[in-house]
Amino acid sequence: MSLMIRNGRVITPRRDTVADVLIDGEKITAISQNLSQHADTILDASGRIVIPGGVDVHTHLEAPIGQHVSSDDFETGTRAAAFGGTTCIVDFATQTRGRSLQEAFDTWLGKAEQSPIDYGFHMIIVDWHDRRRDEMAQLVNNGVTSFKVFMAYPGRLMLDDGEILSVMKQSRELGALVCVHAENGAAIDSLTRSALNNGNTRPIYHALTRPPAAEAEATHRAIALAQLAGAPLYIVHVTCRETLEELRTGRTRGAQVFGETCPHYLVLSVQELDRPGMEGAKFVLTPPLREPTHHEHLWQALADDTLQVVSTDHCPFDFERQKIADAGDFTRIPNGGPGIEHRLELLYDRGVLTGKISLVRWVELVSTQPARLFGLYPAKGVIAVGSDADLVVWDPGARHTISASTHHMNVDYSMFEGFSVTGRAETVIARGETIVSGGAWKGTRGRGRFVKRSPGGHVTKPLSGEKSSPMPAG
Repeated sequence: MSLMIRNGRVITPRRDTVADVLIDGEKITAISQNLSQHADTILDASGRIVIPGGVDVHTHLEAPIGQHVSSDDFETGTRAAAFGGTTCIVDFATQTRGRSLQEAFDTWLGKAEQSPIDYGFHMIIVDWHDRRRDEMAQLVNNGVTSFKVFMAYPGRLMLDDGEILSVMKQSRELGALVCVHAENGAAIDSLTRSALNNGNTRPIYHALTRPPAAEAEATHRAIALAQLAGAPLYIVHVTCRETLEELRTGRTRGAQVFGETCPHYLVLSVQELDRPGMEGAKFVLTPPLREPTHHEHLWQALADDTLQVVSTDHCPFDFERQKIADAGDFTRIPNGGPGIEHRLELLYDRGVLTGKISLVRWVELVSTQPARLFGLYPAKGVIAVGSDADLVVWDPGARHTISASTHHMNVDYSMFEGFSVTGRAETVIARGETIVSGGAWKGTRGRGRFVKRSPGGHVTKPLSGEKSSPMPAG
């Protein structure tokens, strides 16, 4: 079956023009004005924007966190992602301490079989010894070309500096990319003990015991280790000005370091954790939300390519059933928040429409650059002949209000409750099949495929080939 999308404003890193896009089967076969080829179905995209499907490279679906499991599985979470315009995710498979990396990979493959959109995996390494080297090589051969390590959560997830250096060295040999959760775990544990000893147990203390300095210090150390290893580095969920300074300084020293942030760090602030009662538990995630003064710095970093990616770190927990089920103090609240459905619309409304980022830059941040960094490009992340027909027809004038009563995520609250946004995914096409149309679900459980990724797909320059201008005043 073939599909012609006619008269849409087609956006890629090097194209912003009204054109037709022809899809035959699962691939894009032609892009031009006034295409004459026959198509079985015609979709008129006049007045609409046509973009490559979003690529979210930071999700935690059906993820075990302490005594809880995140409330979205691979069916509900990826369906919600699709409603928001995302057509491919890279989730985090987590090694069980003492077990092999391959076992974790096999477990996550089984979980993901129900996904209606395509998916890949990063592998979280929680313990290290020499046989992990061969396991990493096996995973790269299997198409898992990125590994995550934690500098936080001692005794649970954290590796020490020597172990992290070993992971980085092996990743360099394999052409893989190391993702780092950068927070000083020992310092945070000390601050947490002091807070609890002083009777400070409310959700706000989750943020106060994880200050920006703990994130920036760990980022500095991670960059130094990556330089010792001669390896590229990706810092996940950057939240603050201090960390941005470390990224810029590291690059002046020659480090190949990339960074991402998330929508919640751009539009929410630490004051959310200070809501009355336990309402603040809805916003307990790691690293924590920061003071609103950091927002402008993060937006500027997205504009000038200090940060390359916006992902969601989607890790939802029901408020009533999980967030406050054992909330004697802030350390018992499962860390994470929902957002997989709202990434594109929040970036479009709060970024593009306010002039903070361009339309082309929006596409880079939510699709093209994550695809290139993590070995999905050019099958994903671009509208090009031969690429997968993962496309979104975007209605730039659609207005709606974000609410838990209408979202598709399997969670009983929204971090963005009441936010009014303009711009919405009207039609979503995944490998040539329309899976969302006019707010209705057309997809099929389990139609998604595991994407075997290629190593060494890292980018170092803005994909548009032009320097992004500073964020305009106001």
